[in-house]
Amino acid sequence: MQNWTREQMARRLAADIPEGAVVNLGIGLPTLVANHLDPDREVVLHTENGLLGMGPAPAPGAEDPDLVNAGKQPVTALPGASFFHHGDSFAMMRGGHIDICVLGAFQVSARGDLANWSTGAPGAIPAVGGAMDLAVGARNTWVMMEYLARDGSCKIVRDCSYPLTAVACVDRVYTDLAVLEFSDGALRVLDMAPGWDLQALQRVTPVQLARG
Repeated sequence: MQNWTREQMARRLAADIPEGAVVNLGIGLPTLVANHLDPDREVVLHTENGLLGMGPAPAPGAEDPDLVNAGKQPVTALPGASFFHHGDSFAMMRGGHIDICVLGAFQVSARGDLANWSTGAPGAIPAVGGAMDLAVGARNTWVMMEYLARDGSCKIVRDCSYPLTAVACVDRVYTDLAVLEFSDGALRVLDMAPGWDLQALQRVTPVQLARG
């Protein structure tokens, strides 16, 4: 069995974004998606620090220190891009103007609850950012994460043990093992990495899975 690489995960997710969508990419793994969007398709990337029309990462040596995403990583601006106040950016997020947000996660529960801002560990630095606003404000919330944690436990859980970001907000989950979708009260498997089948995936997943 072979897991998808992070770049393959990003490419798989990018291919599912529909033409004309306005998309917010969260910090961490989701930022990779910007580098795999088809330049011949119109997808408008939004970043909460005030940019609409964000492009892929710049070539090495071409970084502009004043042009960064919400994670302070260098980005590019496509022709027609616009810059605006942080408050206006959050109004877009809270007002339902973002078609899809792509967020990282520590855990996703069986009913689509999202935990992605704190592990609750003593001394851990919380990093909620705009995740709560995006998770409930965007029309669709997609999660991009590794399927298993470093200790081998599954990050798809019956109930989140970490502090929640939002309740029942997740529509899809893109991982290195499979692509999952919450649909009709079930967690459906849409796609799997090479060599994986539903039976093998179920063995490492504490939540009941269904075929897509």
